[in-house]
Amino acid sequence: QVQLVESGGGLVQTGGSLRLSCAASGSIFSITAMGWYRQAPGKQRELVATITSGGSTNYADSVKGRFTISRDNAKNTVYLQMYGLKPEDTAVYYCNAGVLTKTFRRIDSWGQGTQVTVSS
Repeated sequence: QVQLVESGGGLVQTGGSLRLSCAASGSIFSITAMGWYRQAPGKQRELVATITSGGSTNYADSVKGRFTISRDNAKNTVYLQMYGLKPEDTAVYYCNAGVLTKTFRRIDSWGQGTQVTVSS
């Protein structure tokens, strides 16, 4: 019913930047919070940043000052601008959205993930 498609991952050197995008489509009436999570090999998935429909943001301490989350409500799209990347940022990044469908079901939707690799 709802699909999230991420793009923008890749390989970058330490100190570099990347911009991730995630577009939601399908049976969407509205989206509340959207966010980015990441999972490194052998580690649990962790929150990176979230943003509400009103634009309030929340960041993990490890990315504050380096990453910026934003969204375009008209396009049902969320972005993650990443600067000053470090090897420890290497992970699969997942998009998440709290969706109210057109049939008024609430769904916690996830994307398929996009790999970010930071070389030292």
